Amino acid sequence: LAGTHIICDRKFLLECKNSPAARTPPCCLPQTPGVTSLAQSSLVKLEELKERNESKEAMPGEQPRHVPP
Repeated sequence: LAGTHIICDRKFLLECKNSPAARTPPCCLPQTPGVTSLAQSSLVKLEELKERNESKEAMPGEQPRHVPP
């Protein structure tokens, strides 16, 4: 078999984990809803759940409480 066999020691791999390059996504990464970003339907569902929770918390005749982000 022909090819290149790359050997990395444990210390090197652990150091790479903390590298700034390892923490940023590649510049050409496509936006795939549900994979690399939240799915559009998930955002809509989150908003609906938030509205339901706010309406349940408010008592009849009482104004809904505003919770700062």
